[in-house]
Amino acid sequence: MAAKRVKAKKDVPYIKIGYIGGGSRGWAPQMMVDLAASDEMQGEIRLYDLDRPSALLNARWGKKVMESPEALSQWKYKVVDSLKEALTDVDFVVASIQPGPIWMMGHDINIPAKYGILHPVGDTVGPAGLVRSLRSVPDYAAIARAVERYCPSAWVINYTNPMSVCTRTLFKVFPQIKAFGCCHEMFGTQGYLCKLLDKYHGIKGKTRYDLKVTALGVNHFVWLLAAEYEGIDLVELYAKEWREPGKVRKIGPEEIAKMNVFENRGQVGYDLFKRFGIMPTGGERHLVEFVPWYLKDEETLKRWGVQLTPYSFRAQRYEALPRERRAKIADRAPAKIKMSGEETVQQMLALLGLHDLRTNVNLPNIGQAEGLPHEAVVETFAYFTHDRVEPEFAGRLPAGVEALVARTIYNQEMTVEAGLTCDYNLAFQTLLNDPLTNLTTDRAEKMFKEMLRATKDCLPGWKV
Repeated sequence: MAAKRVKAKKDVPYIKIGYIGGGSRGWAPQMMVDLAASDEMQGEIRLYDLDRPSALLNARWGKKVMESPEALSQWKYKVVDSLKEALTDVDFVVASIQPGPIWMMGHDINIPAKYGILHPVGDTVGPAGLVRSLRSVPDYAAIARAVERYCPSAWVINYTNPMSVCTRTLFKVFPQIKAFGCCHEMFGTQGYLCKLLDKYHGIKGKTRYDLKVTALGVNHFVWLLAAEYEGIDLVELYAKEWREPGKVRKIGPEEIAKMNVFENRGQVGYDLFKRFGIMPTGGERHLVEFVPWYLKDEETLKRWGVQLTPYSFRAQRYEALPRERRAKIADRAPAKIKMSGEETVQQMLALLGLHDLRTNVNLPNIGQAEGLPHEAVVETFAYFTHDRVEPEFAGRLPAGVEALVARTIYNQEMTVEAGLTCDYNLAFQTLLNDPLTNLTTDRAEKMFKEMLRATKDCLPGWKV
């Protein structure tokens, strides 16, 4: 017997969402479930993707989600063939794209590896992050122009990495755009602090929303300036944990062999805390790419409890996810409706004026990050309320950390400019400025040209 569809409600807002990257393997299918788990809004989602079959697959998944007896709201999914169709008069734009075909990421990672430069992730900084950024800039420039033309008042929610470069491009091309970038790396750190609260004070059941955290940095390289719960200094608890016997250690081959590629043991964070006196946040696979000390070679990386993510793993996962989605659609059991922990729905509800929300977000620096370049995209906490996202003043990082973060920001500013103007020399200067590029200028340029040739189909206007 077919499951009953939830009836449209008259007392909740009807909204329109344009989803760019509507064939997304992860973000789009989960957002569909999150939308169905909320009874405070309903509407339509237009899925746009260059990979139309993937968007059609997600539309089928959305239909199955809507047919679940657990669904609390009604949403219509439609696959469209242009940015105009996707964005005309929408209330929200969600962007989560793969910049270029997945195989290009293989070249991003594997070519630098030949020159001794390792990337555990390869989507934000380092030579791999630079070339991925150069592919992303024209895509995000096109998105910004389309938003300006078809839905200038819509809020744009960006999930694509490189987060800072993509979000900065939106504002460079359409300065009045209402946009922000979202990253869930902070959530893990807040969850860890809740565990410390339980361990040292016996306070159980707290979530990240119960903590008062002040953080500052650039996406995937964010630092805690303060963290507390009802007067309890959580950074002091982290320091207490760090000082416990056996916590700081060298990770051996037997332990690393039992870990999956996304795990870490906190050793990089402990070492950075020891050196700089401030707690870093997020996954250590990302952290190590901003500094050269942990990426001398694969053996050194593993000593710190971090592993490389080979392209073969990424490619297999990329191909497996649609098969898994088709299997779930074919399964007669209804879709399970449960919030994922991501914040897209909560952000939308807050911007609609239904709730307030305080969370970490990537926005241009209008004064919330003292000591860092004005208008560059930084990550801090902000308040979401009716049609506004107001960044919270975070303060200033210690000098040693500020120097590291500022270097990254200046490189990202140069990357955006190089991407918008197709300026090879500026892009190459950015490569040389990256701390992972420990090469002579001749070898660095040889590597760079090889990387550009491998991705030239996604670099319109470039002569490579």
